[in-house]
This record gives sequence, structure tokens and C-alpha cells, in this order.
Amino acid sequence: MIYADTNIFTNPLVDMSHRFEAEGLLAECTESLPVTWLHRAEVVNALQQCVFLARQGMRQMRVTPELAAVVEAQFFEDVEAGIRYRHAAIFPESVEALFQTLSLRHTANEGFRTYDLLHVCSALFLGCNTFWSFDTEARKLAKLEGLLVN
Repeated sequence: MIYADTNIFTNPLVDMSHRFEAEGLLAECTESLPVTWLHRAEVVNALQQCVFLARQGMRQMRVTPELAAVVEAQFFEDVEAGIRYRHAAIFPESVEALFQTLSLRHTANEGFRTYDLLHVCSALFLGCNTFWSFDTEARKLAKLEGLLVN
């Protein structure tokens, strides 16, 4: 089973730097990918960051608040439809002990961020064996924990 980091979802939504790689992975995927509370929160924030960066002149593609709203709504509709994505209920309490274990095992040596740990913990909690991400550190942690990475 595959766990995709949020950047796999957001890159194709507003033409980010890994858009074509993400589209390729999603096109080849034959299973529905889990979407957790963390994914949902990060998708909203990533789109709002794109609006901010566009306003600052830091994004090549102009992401307006209206475009962000449409893209966000489409993503959540896709999750509700359950075709490419599916809801995965994970409560923070469910992964807290695993989070602490991974943090104690790796963070002092490797400097992993909270989000890296949360995503890898979520993948492990859901029983996934494969981890997709464009984040080098998240991929490194996933590999350390025995997951296959894209």
C-alpha cells in the first residue's frame, strides 16, 4: 500500500516544480491513496501559500484566491468520491507513541521535522510499505524505517 506525502497531491494542483513527476505517479497508481487530517490541512495551507507567493511576485504561475478555492474544492471532491483518494482516519493519539519513538530514534542524529515524522508515522500506522514524497528528508526517514520510496 502506498502513502503519498502532501506534496504529491499539491504539485499537480497549481503547477509546482514536481508537477509532471507527481502526475506520472498518480496516473500509474492503481490504488486509492489515503488522505489524512494532515493532508487535508496541508493542502489548504499549501494553496494559500501559493496565493501569498503569487502576490509577492515569487511564483511564475499566478495563483489567485479564486483559483486556490476552485482547486481546493476539486481536491476535496475527489477525496469524497473515493476514486483516486480515500479518507484515512488517523487521530494524533493513534500515532503519538510511534512519533515519540521515531523522534528519539532519529531526530537528534538527522534533524527531522515534525511533519516528516507525522507523515512517516501515518504511513506506518496505516500499514503502508511504500512512501511517495519529493521531500528529501521525509524520504530519508521513510527509508530508515524500512519503507520503499519513490
